[in-house]
Amino acid sequence: MASDLDLNESDHDQMVSGRSLWGKSGIRPEWRPIEQSFSADIAVIGGGITGALVGEHLTARGFSVVIIDREEPGFGSTAASTAMLQWEIDSTLTELEDYYGFERAAGIYRRSGAAVAGLSKLIAANGIACGFRPRNTLYLAANQEGARDLRQERQLRRRAGLPGVYLEHPDLFTQFELDRDGAIYSPGSAEADPLLLTWALIELAVRRGARLVNASVTALHSEGDHVTVETEGGHAIEARHVVLATGYSMPGFDMPKLHRVSSSWAFATVPQDPANFWRDRALIWEDNHPYLYVRTTADNRIVAGGEDDGTIDPEMRDHKLPAKIAAIREKVQRLWPKADTRVAHAWCGTFGETADGLPLIGPVPEMPHVFAAYGYGGNGITFSYLAAQMIGAMLAGMHRDWFEDFALDRDGPGLRRFGEDWVRAGSELR
Repeated sequence: MASDLDLNESDHDQMVSGRSLWGKSGIRPEWRPIEQSFSADIAVIGGGITGALVGEHLTARGFSVVIIDREEPGFGSTAASTAMLQWEIDSTLTELEDYYGFERAAGIYRRSGAAVAGLSKLIAANGIACGFRPRNTLYLAANQEGARDLRQERQLRRRAGLPGVYLEHPDLFTQFELDRDGAIYSPGSAEADPLLLTWALIELAVRRGARLVNASVTALHSEGDHVTVETEGGHAIEARHVVLATGYSMPGFDMPKLHRVSSSWAFATVPQDPANFWRDRALIWEDNHPYLYVRTTADNRIVAGGEDDGTIDPEMRDHKLPAKIAAIREKVQRLWPKADTRVAHAWCGTFGETADGLPLIGPVPEMPHVFAAYGYGGNGITFSYLAAQMIGAMLAGMHRDWFEDFALDRDGPGLRRFGEDWVRAGSELR
């Protein structure tokens, strides 16, 4: 069977703009132009956090790997991430139960938790310096109705064996000085510098023999037992398998029906007095539409983001940046009056998301030997780790029934939320 795929280019400035704070203390990996055709077991297209995690894992499994990016690795969607490494998913357990039933929903949540734990072990085992710190999360109710929903959500999580406690308003206010009607307080999440993490993972893969090349991929030809990767310069890479890790867009073919593109905005403050932070420096996010998400950094800044909407035009997205940042600053000030919300960095990005809040991972339909690794939503990095593990298992000939939970052609929930007014409560910036 032969299948061809023409790849459309997507520049970083179409995906991200502004200036984030990541990667300042890191050493960027050396990438080299492709000078001749060659072959490899696996060609990973995309050098962001997803491609880095896939490349690291597959080289650890003994595959020969080439990571290909037409622009500098990490400076697409990865550079715009706020890198809140959460196991809690954009879709609540309650929503996923409604979509897929309790057992399937609970399994998805448990695997998300296992992915954060696995990523933590990977970082520790390799001594990766990326500002990684375990964090608890506070999932805040927006109002009394939201508090009732979160109370029910926590009950369902308890049934699924997931950790956390529900805090009523008096406990939340006394323990955290947050004036909200309720919250779920959960352990098991983390934070990191996404660029430092990406570069370190690529370096690990390169030390195991991976190649990092600067090339623009123009087409894929899947035929027989291999895939030919054509590049703009006329050279080709022959690979046993290809993994697409190209950010929010899967170039060259129609996106799955679950997919949607949106934008999000974020900023980082000037350094704060550490004594003025909230308890535990927990990761904070809201049950609201559009919602707010907040974290701290190793150099004592507050990073906040949100105000997601369906903007996909880069110029329009960038034009909205001042007003969106002003709205986020106001929300942070109301949430935590002790914050110094002077802006040191501000940025925005365009991202992919899905109707059920889950990633798109696995074989690309009608493209033999081509896999997708798209860690969409607020759990982008968590799901990217899961994608690396799943694809590694698939290439080793292993299959699990739960892989279908993330398949590109899975049956999703009702798509009424994909109408003109549909806006997802979450984004890969988180």
